[in-house]
Amino acid sequence: MIAVGYVGYQKTVRGLRAVGTYWTSKLGEEFRRRYYKHWMNSKKKAFSKSCEKTEEEREAIQNRILQNADVIRLVCHTQMKGKLTNLRQKKAHVMEIQVNGGDIAAKVAYCRSKLEQDIKLDEVFSTNDMVDTIGVTKGRGTEGVITRWGITRLPRKSHRGLRKVACIGAWHPARVSYTVARVGQDGYHHRTETNKKIYMVGKGEVHCGDDEYNARTDIDLTNKMISPMGGFPRYGRVKEDFMMIKGSCPGLVKRPITLRKPLVCPTNSVARENVKLKWIDTSSKFGHGRFQSKAERKRFTGPLKRDLKAQAEA
Repeated sequence: MIAVGYVGYQKTVRGLRAVGTYWTSKLGEEFRRRYYKHWMNSKKKAFSKSCEKTEEEREAIQNRILQNADVIRLVCHTQMKGKLTNLRQKKAHVMEIQVNGGDIAAKVAYCRSKLEQDIKLDEVFSTNDMVDTIGVTKGRGTEGVITRWGITRLPRKSHRGLRKVACIGAWHPARVSYTVARVGQDGYHHRTETNKKIYMVGKGEVHCGDDEYNARTDIDLTNKMISPMGGFPRYGRVKEDFMMIKGSCPGLVKRPITLRKPLVCPTNSVARENVKLKWIDTSSKFGHGRFQSKAERKRFTGPLKRDLKAQAEA
């Protein structure tokens, strides 16, 4: 993610009230696209006034935040448009991230130092930490009560169908209770899974040197990268920094997943253990993967026809 501003909030009896927002002078197109439904048909004037503010006006906003704010949050957005991922989406995902620790002046100084800077993965998380994952489940549309709530089917001889709820409530109260299973939207739900163990935080292919291999361990000295043979299905190769966690992760293809520090830190043995990876499987995930690297495949199959053709052309 990349930071583009910070906002200060004052605590009142009616909750948090925004004191002021400090924006950078350079706001990318992917961020401004988020504020329009039809970017091509719009005048594209979002944040034009804030970008034209003088240094005196910006200092006034910062002083107002320093004097009145109780909570400081950093405004960040994802980097789209083919920079880090090959997604078709051009609108960035925007969120506020609260800054904790120190007084207000220290928080504002920290936010100023992060403006227009990339927030790296290893700045927030590290190996052996725990992490909470937040995502949206796969949308399944309108589903019946059997699929949606898992109730029991009616007997075979039941009249007018059996995948139903026979009695939806008593005569009085004269309304259907919320506890009764009904037909409706299934999937596309907000879900949070807590306390995932981080097995590894590594560099992507772009940031690795010539002699660096991010899938090599102390026991397995094979020169290989974290991407499996042929790349991950419906994603490709891992070119940017990555995180390896234990177990499953919510969400589905092309949908963003929010990672955060755990709200309830566990004290069990899983949280305390120091993970030492011995071997990372990099065989193909498209089928029954057999080889861990291209060099291993070439040793087994020998040169292919396309390899011989390339040698002849060279």
